[in-house]
Amino acid sequence: MTTELFYLLCTALLTGCLWIPVVIGYVRSRGVLTPESYRTAPTSSLPDWVNRANRAHVNAVENFAPFAAAVLVGHAIGAHSAITETCAAVYFYARLAHAAVHVSGFGQFKARTALFTVAWIAFVVLVATLLVRGH
Repeated sequence: MTTELFYLLCTALLTGCLWIPVVIGYVRSRGVLTPESYRTAPTSSLPDWVNRANRAHVNAVENFAPFAAAVLVGHAIGAHSAITETCAAVYFYARLAHAAVHVSGFGQFKARTALFTVAWIAFVVLVATLLVRGH
């Protein structure tokens, strides 16, 4: 497995697990789901951290597909280099830190925005590298 595919798999695992804090928060805040709550969703407010966890999950899902496509295209065309490896690793670790900061509510230094931007730049550099390699 290439380094890029490894970090794609790690990113898939992260994205696939970010719903867990949301469900824990729902259950802790509203109790176990009942037949009635399946018919009509409860409208009681949720703790801020649960709302942040949900947004972190949604954001991860929205950003996963473009990253996955780039890594898979790179794999398909045989583009494997120190740059593509670094981009994949930076993307994963920035997304991991982004999720932790988002859920925690840490607001110093605009950390969430900075981490999102770091991951986005890694994605853009990866894609640019693949475009240069592909032509």
